[in-house]
Amino acid sequence: MIPSTPINLFEYETLAQNRLSQMAWDYYASGAWDEVTLKENRIAFNRYRLHPRMLVDVSQRDLSTTILGQSLSAPILIAPMAFQCLADPVGEVATAKATAHSGIGMVLSTLSTKSMSEVAIANPQTWFQLYIHRDRNLTRALVEYAYKCGAKALCVTVDAPFLGRRERDTCNQFVLPQGMELANLCNLQAKDLDIPHRQGESGLFAYFAEQLDPGVTWTDLAWLRSLVPLPLVVKGILRPDDAIRAVEVGAEAIIISNHGGRQLDGAIATIDVVSQIVAAVGDRVEVLMDGGIRRGTDILKALALGAKAVLIGRPVLWGLAVAGETGVQHVIEILRDELSLAMALSGCAKLQDIDSSLVSRKS
Repeated sequence: MIPSTPINLFEYETLAQNRLSQMAWDYYASGAWDEVTLKENRIAFNRYRLHPRMLVDVSQRDLSTTILGQSLSAPILIAPMAFQCLADPVGEVATAKATAHSGIGMVLSTLSTKSMSEVAIANPQTWFQLYIHRDRNLTRALVEYAYKCGAKALCVTVDAPFLGRRERDTCNQFVLPQGMELANLCNLQAKDLDIPHRQGESGLFAYFAEQLDPGVTWTDLAWLRSLVPLPLVVKGILRPDDAIRAVEVGAEAIIISNHGGRQLDGAIATIDVVSQIVAAVGDRVEVLMDGGIRRGTDILKALALGAKAVLIGRPVLWGLAVAGETGVQHVIEILRDELSLAMALSGCAKLQDIDSSLVSRKS
């Protein structure tokens, strides 16, 4: 049961802050350096205005869609987010159960605190997000493990050759609490890859510096695609030319993302590049986006600019912290209901009715 049930995602955020430890809250909520991009992801949505159609029969709305051939009840997936057991003991499994109940997909982080095998049972629509490690045998093993567990796509994050400097984590000397582990790596007997403790710095920053490969190039994506017969999704694209390169190496979907403002501070807000990237790749690849979505109208704007679906990040963690699986399910329900209402008020009975004529960017 959710105490004093929140009516929007902002209320969930307030409640979550009161429930999480300071270290967990700062890890989830913070961005890189001055957090300019973190804030800009939200602010940018206000630069777009909606132009609703009138006298359209919207008595029934259909929000269903398909992404990479998977049927979804709404154009929403859950973004890959590490260490969800910081918010709830069941962590990623609770999120998976909530998304399965809601009929949407999720992307599981390499750095999850519940394993791909557990999560895929809870939601068979799960994709696996991959960080490419220096040890390519380990990287191969992760990909093969995800495939064996039933992952429906391989989602490669390309915007993290190094971890962005998140000063709140540095101040807190972020490290996982005792008893919490990197479940996917532990399943591969890679126990020496736990998040280290480093005096005066973030343990996660140290992990990235020691284990992840900053020399990854487009050639490596072609190699990854050859390992297992899964659709390749490239996450972290912010430029049309990079989107075209992703298509050329065989990506079947791209995710426009700035890592929630957690990598390069000052990077452009994701909503501001959706139309450019969609124009560059056309219908050769499915385009998704994440970053700053807090309302159904945000989703409507992203779809009108050309995205086929969106990924939701932090609000899921807020729901998880407040009420576990029930909280995540309610967060999804709020967004889906808000999107349905926004579509009705804009004269759109189905997703196919949403087009660029509905939105303009104010000067």
